[in-house]
Amino acid sequence: MKIIKNQSFGGERPLFESHHLRLEQVTITEGESGLKHCSDIECDNCHFEGKYPLWHVDGSRLTRCYFAPGSRSAIWYSNDMVVLDTVIDAPKLFREMNNLRLERVTINDADETFWNIRGLKMNEVILRGGTYPFMGSRDIVIDGLDSDSKYVFQYVKNVTLRNAKITTKDAFWETEDVTIIDSELNGEYLGWHSKNLRLINCRITGTQPLCYCQNLVMEHCTMGDDADLAFEYSTVHATIDSAVHSIKNPTSGVIEVKSVGEIIIDDNVRQPNDCKIITRS
Repeated sequence: MKIIKNQSFGGERPLFESHHLRLEQVTITEGESGLKHCSDIECDNCHFEGKYPLWHVDGSRLTRCYFAPGSRSAIWYSNDMVVLDTVIDAPKLFREMNNLRLERVTINDADETFWNIRGLKMNEVILRGGTYPFMGSRDIVIDGLDSDSKYVFQYVKNVTLRNAKITTKDAFWETEDVTIIDSELNGEYLGWHSKNLRLINCRITGTQPLCYCQNLVMEHCTMGDDADLAFEYSTVHATIDSAVHSIKNPTSGVIEVKSVGEIIIDDNVRQPNDCKIITRS
């Protein structure tokens, strides 16, 4: 493997079609497509400043790198990538990829990041700002996520998420086969139009959570005082270890709850209208 150390590259495609290459303390300056159509690439302690630096790269490992705000849309159409101990200040990273792993990564502008990824593994990742991260991605396993981005995890499929703190709105809309464990979910309109959403030992806050759900399962979750008008038009099987402010027009299933402030079943309830609500107090 060829090694390049302590150099800077700028302009148009300076390292185009590079293969079996290791970069150490290298800066990709202003310009476009610094590393494009490359394979077997290692970057350690590198800085990326120009646009689109890593497109169509197959087989890469990035450690202790930094992506400046100008390196927007930095990594698209690249497969089999590992990113470790890295800070990203640029939006729209990681699109149309297969087999991506991140560990101890901070993304300070998560706008439109992680779109259409197939096979995403993450540990100890922080997302700040931006909208719609993870949209349309598949086969995701995450342990440790702290996010305040808006509209996270829309249209995703086959997800396991553990130890997350998510503060947002409209999270997990139109998802399929998602399991969330030991996590805190804060925001409005959680999980609408989801299929096979499973929540285990989760804390949920925000108005009108978990409406229009198909086959919603909750195991030993708790809900905040502002989590009102829950479960409208949902099929649900839930054990909730706290009070719930209000439940409105669930379609079917069983909800076992510590107590309910208000149960609303009105003329707009959908059939079969056979949901059992069981209070323990």
